[in-house]
Amino acid sequence: MKKLHIIISILVLTIIAVVIYIYQWRAKNDVEQDLIIAEEPAPPPPPQLLYGLPKDSFSIENYKVSRNQNLASILLPIKVDNKIVNLLAEKSKPIFDVRKIRTGNSYSVFYSRDSLMTPMWFVYEIDNTDYLVMQLTDTFHVYRDIKPVETIRKVGSGIISSSLWNTVKDNNLSPMLAFELSEIFAWTVDFFGIEKGDNFVAIYDEQYVDSVSIGVSTVHAAIFNHKGRDYYAFKYPNDSVTNGFFDEEGNSLRKAFLKAPLKFSRISSRFSHSRFHPVLKINRPHHGVDYAAPAGTPVYAIGDGTIIQKGWDAKGGGNYLKIRHNSVYTSVYMHLQGFAKGISKGDRVAQGQLIGYVGSTGLSTGPHLDFRMYRNDSPIDPLKVEAPPVEPVPGEDMPHYLEFISQFKNRLDEQKNRLAKGEQDITQVNGGSLSGSAHTQEHVSSMPGSQGYHQD
Repeated sequence: MKKLHIIISILVLTIIAVVIYIYQWRAKNDVEQDLIIAEEPAPPPPPQLLYGLPKDSFSIENYKVSRNQNLASILLPIKVDNKIVNLLAEKSKPIFDVRKIRTGNSYSVFYSRDSLMTPMWFVYEIDNTDYLVMQLTDTFHVYRDIKPVETIRKVGSGIISSSLWNTVKDNNLSPMLAFELSEIFAWTVDFFGIEKGDNFVAIYDEQYVDSVSIGVSTVHAAIFNHKGRDYYAFKYPNDSVTNGFFDEEGNSLRKAFLKAPLKFSRISSRFSHSRFHPVLKINRPHHGVDYAAPAGTPVYAIGDGTIIQKGWDAKGGGNYLKIRHNSVYTSVYMHLQGFAKGISKGDRVAQGQLIGYVGSTGLSTGPHLDFRMYRNDSPIDPLKVEAPPVEPVPGEDMPHYLEFISQFKNRLDEQKNRLAKGEQDITQVNGGSLSGSAHTQEHVSSMPGSQGYHQD
């Protein structure tokens, strides 16, 4: 009996040992299998794209359009058949006129990676963002696309030393910012009269393609200190009001008239009841303001209105336009080199619309604009016209408006105080510090190119 117990015990121990062995073997196998799975090679990286094409699959050569080159003179020398060139030109018509290929623009040819070096794709850069793609074989696919655009939020500022343009340029800010600020504050700041020490701060978005700036897309808020007075501007995109700029109290920055009919010039002669005429050599009234500017400088309508006269002033004004803005005010633009395309007597024009170009026609000693204004048909000094503002932010929207602008106003004031204290905590941009300005930046978004305007 005792012997039987011993045998049974041995059998039980043997079974237990076998079970343990099997369990350990399976566990080890699972670990090894996991290691095998973990050690499987990672999937290959996605192909690198250039203009949406896998660039490693081609041999690529880059060029610039030479003078007098066109699509045919580019493609025929690389053995693209003339019939194919004509087909591609025809297929591209709905999206781009190949006759508008411009000297100096970039283009690339994608060749096959073999001894034949067959041209497979042609890519032409239309501008900084758009490009045209043509397939040179098979289905001859033609489409227009857009490069990825990166948007960066920036805070830029400067202290005026000579002009707004020079200050922006000297501080390595986008030249487009000067244009945008002159547009935004056109109704409140006379940029012909800005003084040394005037200053500005702007919060804006600047766009980049291939790490190169292509300009300012949106100004969200700005402050311009002119002759000791602060002028605020906030872009308010609320649906119930015009998508325009308003001050800290909700008043529109747009007034009935622009402060001046052209940009970036100087006043050479002011309104006077007796001025020595440089051509006639006599004293006579000069009921206008002369703006000296290069011939061809654009001239803009100071307000909405109707062109009531267009032609030649035989009394010395040369080419001129007269605009009636309402029942009270009219404006006159004299000595024009020419008129903007499509401008005719009886036409309605909008505030800021191009109407002509600075010239020296009539009795004139050099290129300038003689600008005049009349109130109830009596001449008045254009520099002293007080025009009423347009509609402000509606009362029911004011709580939301004040909350909306607070984030921008606080940042503007912070940067303005920095300028006033002479603090130069400058962010490095393009490898250099921005002397005379406080400048920060942050990434906003990156917009991938979208395949649009396809033509098969």
